[in-house]
Amino acid sequence: MRVMVIVKAGKESEPGIFPDETFAAEMGKYNEQLVKAGVLLAAEGLYPSSKSKRIRFSGGKPIVIDGPFAETKELIGGFWIWKVNSMDEAIEWVKRCPSPEGAVEGEIDIRPIIEGEDFWAEFSPELQEQDKRMRAQIAAKK
Repeated sequence: MRVMVIVKAGKESEPGIFPDETFAAEMGKYNEQLVKAGVLLAAEGLYPSSKSKRIRFSGGKPIVIDGPFAETKELIGGFWIWKVNSMDEAIEWVKRCPSPEGAVEGEIDIRPIIEGEDFWAEFSPELQEQDKRMRAQIAAKK
């Protein structure tokens, strides 16, 4: 199964403060362990919401809202995409994640990714083929 591991934004990430070298080195070692275990598919940090846009749909029309956004605890600071055998395995990996120095509060969410096949029983044969073609095209670009 694939999961998205979501690191919530915090008081350091929202003002755009990058981690210090010590924490970056710890995180690098952790990511190397994920790579060696065949778990890590992607890992990215995100700029603060002050550099972001939010699109809200109202009455079927898109409305663009400029950041920053007030609810820091609801924002994403970064994410990983992992391939694991179970949710329990993902939990064990998250428990090993380094915590920034002095950070005693924080949250990481683990969300299973819906694969195309999970929807296929609900799709027409045409939509199933379209989904397969799209995924093949994406895989070919990697």
